[in-house]
Parts: sequence; C-alpha cells; structure tokens
Amino acid sequence: MTSEKKFWGYRRQDGRVGIRNHVLILPTITCATQAAKQITELVQGTVSFIHQHGCAQVGVDYEQTFRTYVGMGSNPNVFGVVVLGLGCETHQARSVAGEIAKTGKPVEVVSIQDHGGTLMAVAQGAKIAAKLVQDASAQMRELCDFSELIIGTECGGSDACSGLSANPAVGVVSDMIVDFGGTSILAETTELIGAEHLLANRAVNERVAKRVYEVIHAMENRSIHMGVDIRTGNPSPGNIRGGLSSLEEKSLGAANKAGTRPLQEVIDYAQVPTQKGLVWMDTPGHDIEQLTGMVAGGAQVVLFTTGRGTPTGSPIAPVIKIATNTSIFERMEDNIDLNAGTIIEGKESIDSVGQRIFDEISRVSSGKLTKAEILKQHDFGIWRIGPTF
Repeated sequence: MTSEKKFWGYRRQDGRVGIRNHVLILPTITCATQAAKQITELVQGTVSFIHQHGCAQVGVDYEQTFRTYVGMGSNPNVFGVVVLGLGCETHQARSVAGEIAKTGKPVEVVSIQDHGGTLMAVAQGAKIAAKLVQDASAQMRELCDFSELIIGTECGGSDACSGLSANPAVGVVSDMIVDFGGTSILAETTELIGAEHLLANRAVNERVAKRVYEVIHAMENRSIHMGVDIRTGNPSPGNIRGGLSSLEEKSLGAANKAGTRPLQEVIDYAQVPTQKGLVWMDTPGHDIEQLTGMVAGGAQVVLFTTGRGTPTGSPIAPVIKIATNTSIFERMEDNIDLNAGTIIEGKESIDSVGQRIFDEISRVSSGKLTKAEILKQHDFGIWRIGPTF
C-alpha cells in the first residue's frame, strides 16, 4: 500500500503546520461566550465555542482548563486569536493570551469589564478580528509532509460492527501516519478498560507500560469513589442496542483504532505529545470532551467512527466521520463522510477502506471541508476533574 506523503498546509511561526486558517474568538469564561458568539456573527472567518468553564475552579481542575484554553489557541489550525474575558474570572484572559503568544501567532486581549460592557467589547473584538482575518487571508498554503500531522482517533455511538470495520480501518491509517513520521492519538480511557494489557504489551519501555495501567486504575477508582461501577454506564444504551454486550467487548473494538505500532507515550488530557508515533491521551469516553482534549493537544484532524450516528464536530479541527455500517451511512449521510460498512458486506477489505480514509485525510488537509464543518458543528467541552467552588 502506497500513498502520497504531501498535503497543502499553512506554516506557522513556531514551525508547526495547520490545515485550516481560523481566527479564534476564545472566551475564557462562560460569561463571555455570548459576546464571543456575537463577534463571530459579525466577522466572517472567525470561529468560537460555547462553554461553562473559566471560574470557581482550583487545583488540577484549574490547570487542566487553562491548558485546554491555551491548547485550543495554540493549535496550528489557528492563525490568530482574540482572547475574550470578563475581567474578574479565575482564568484571566491575559494569562491565557500570554501562553498562546509563545507560539508566535498574533494574539489580542479584550475584557468586557475594561471596555465598559458587552457592546463596546464586541465592537473592539470585531475590529481586531476583522484585521486578523484579512491578514490570515493573505497567507498561502505550501506543500507539507505527513510527518507534520497529528491525527486524533475517536469512536462514538459504537455498535457490533465498530470493531470489525471502521475501527480497524482507522488502525490501518494510524499505522500509515506513524510510518510516515507523524503522530496518532488514541483516547477514550474508559473505553479501553479490558484491553489495556494489549496496549501495555506494545509499550516502548516499562515506564510507558506502567503508565498504561496507572491511567486505567485511576479511571476505575474515580467511578468507585462515586459509589458506582463504571460498567453500569458502559456499554451505553445505544451501544447495547447496536449489539455490544460488555465493556470488554467495546474496549477490544475501540483499541483497534490504535493499529499495530509501538505505544510511545501516555499523556495527560489536552497535553501536546512529546513523541512522534502512537500516543495515548488520557481522556473520558464522552465524545465532545475527548475531541476537545485531542484538538487542544495539537491534533489538526480527527477520525471519528460511529455505528449509531453522531453530528459531532470541532470549531477548529475538521472531523472526518466514518460509518461502521452502510445502514447508518445511508440514514445519516448529511453528517457522515465515509462508509466502512462495505467491509461488513464483503465488498472491500480493511486495508482498502484504510487507504480511502487516508486519501480523504490528504484532501481534507489540503482544504476539502468535512460535513461537520459545513454544518458548523462547533462542539466544545472540557473534562472536569474537580468540584466547582
């Protein structure tokens, strides 16, 4: 199996490559999200997101939300950022902007309180954003190597076909990206319980293998501390209707997205990988929270397999949706980009579908819009790991 190793991307000042050229309006507090939305409605070429975070957070929960904000703004798919704060929140806009600015991209701060209220803040933010969009529009794409890509892998609404069709096909793509020198992120710790030994056996060293078991045990212990068994929520009702009978069965199918290459490291939520190759990010199984974590970790594109159907997307990273069965592809063709159900039907091999997915990554990385992008499915949610104070 061979494929072209190049795509057309945007080179950033820190050397990384983006496949989109967004201007991000980044609200650091839930109180600023509506103002951020108004700016995006005024200025074409901007994106933003609605969230509930940014205040009354402490400790590791504060640090993780801060890291996610910075990661979203630092993602190479973003040309420039307007960081929009209220003024009195825990996550100060200037602190977030200062970290993003280290990438070399243009970053500006707007405060609703400092600018005298919502109307003035929206006007100032829109003025800054319009200039950034014009500057972004002047940047040209250049030929880039697949070694500069970080892909995220995800499955949501799994069914009995997930582990037989779309997930192993994504595993083929993961191996291809790794072999070309790029990075593939495996996530969904809750949906790897029962398959952790398979990944630990592929760890590059004993330290990484130990870390595999640590994140699994930590996830299980969180559930125990709540007085519940994680298996009471997994498989979900939709998974069960789709034919999955146990968490282990679900996990063995989900692990197929990791392909066959060695596991280089296990990283925290929204952390940028330090190694090339296959990487495991410790995330929950919640679709939008894990998607946000991978994008904040630098993923420029995400492969999302589904057997039950989902419209999930990201404000800054294209999400390529892959159906595990033909029925759901035909029923939700408005949302799903590719069909891997042909494997179940015996019309295609896992390798040939993997090649189709890889070719789609090449086209999307060079500018083709995914269906989630066309429908402006700008989902965002951060994994909260502490109480709100």
